[in-house]
Amino acid sequence: MSSLNIADKHSLEKCLGMSGGYVLNFSDRTFGEFVFESIGVDIHCAQYTNTTDGTSKARKLRTFWKVESDYKVGKLLLALVDYATALDAQPSPETKILTERCRQIAARLLTGSPSLEPLKEQAKQLDANYLAEQIRRLEASVETDPALAIGTAKELIETCCKTILAERGKTVAGTPDMPTLTKETLKELKLVPDGVPDSARGSDVIKRLLSNLGTIGNGLAELRGLYGTGHGKHGKSSGLSPRHAKLAVGAAATLTTFLFETHKETKT
Repeated sequence: MSSLNIADKHSLEKCLGMSGGYVLNFSDRTFGEFVFESIGVDIHCAQYTNTTDGTSKARKLRTFWKVESDYKVGKLLLALVDYATALDAQPSPETKILTERCRQIAARLLTGSPSLEPLKEQAKQLDANYLAEQIRRLEASVETDPALAIGTAKELIETCCKTILAERGKTVAGTPDMPTLTKETLKELKLVPDGVPDSARGSDVIKRLLSNLGTIGNGLAELRGLYGTGHGKHGKSSGLSPRHAKLAVGAAATLTTFLFETHKETKT
């Protein structure tokens, strides 16, 4: 359930032209396409269709606000506000103020959830469909299924390392575990502490950061073993909360983005 309040909803309904059951200039078909392209959700499915209140586009969007997480609602709202802005070539001062308020509402809902946009760009540049699917799974589960998000965060680092090593023609024998994959990738990218000369300014700090960098994947592998998906748990086991999932996803996203960017800049 999102944290939108009455004032938020009033502003959003006005900005998105939701009176009379409409949403901006969308038809049922184009609204469904827009929502799916924005967040991968079928807005016309039974989950958002309240037969008591009706099945208009506006009512489906209101139901979506009620049942979905802040992150998912914020992401769709930001896309809708951007679209509304593009429709109005000469907005009035009042419209500009309303649009900015709605943009701030969307940004507030997104705050606290890790941004995966830089990683999405890397997946697009690499034409890596499996990586893109992992990113989509992370976005969908970080608020609603922390165990899945933690497990996928660990898998994301594995995919990143395997992709980089493969693109550089490096093979790792057998079935490498997370420490081995991370170590080989850092070595290939020359991100190991030993590669920093003592004469470099701040060398001790740089070496310490690089050393810590290599432990992120190992830590997530351990966390996944304890709380993530992939292993059976005791029937009465309790899991972690979305804030723990955000930490895991944020750490994995930061590491993999850095590795991909380093790979791109240093690949010969």
